[in-house]
Amino acid sequence: MKIKPKVGVVSCSGECCGLGTLSRVATRFVLEDLRSDQTVTICLPLFLAGETEEHGFAKEHPTITVDGCEKLCARKAVTKYSKEPAEGVNVEALLSEWGVEPPKNRRVLDTEDVETAKRLAELLTDKVDEIQEAA
Repeated sequence: MKIKPKVGVVSCSGECCGLGTLSRVATRFVLEDLRSDQTVTICLPLFLAGETEEHGFAKEHPTITVDGCEKLCARKAVTKYSKEPAEGVNVEALLSEWGVEPPKNRRVLDTEDVETAKRLAELLTDKVDEIQEAA
C-alpha cells in the first residue's frame, strides 16, 4: 500500500476584508472536518517570518494556497521560500466565476457566507484528493 503524502493548506491571513475570513473558514472546514487525516495547516505569518519547519514541510510536501484576493500573498510566499504550490485558489476570482457576492463583514460570516465557505471547502477537498491520487 502506497502512503499518500499529507497536503499543506496555506490560507490567506488578510484581516482587511471578508475574503480573508472566508478563506480561513473554508480552510478550517477542510483541516478539521473534511480531510483532517490528510491535511495540515501552514501558518502564513509564521511562514513569512522564516520558520524553518514551515518552510521545510512546504519543500517536501504538496501545498494548496487559498488566497483571498488577486495579491496572492500565500502563493507568492510558498513559491519564494519553498516551491511552487501544487494547487492554488484565488477566492475573489472564484466567487466572481460562481456569481457569488463576497462577505460584507470581515469579522462575522452570515449564513450565506458560511455556505459559500463550505462550497469552497469542497473544492479544496477535491484538490487534496487529486494531489494524493497523483502521488
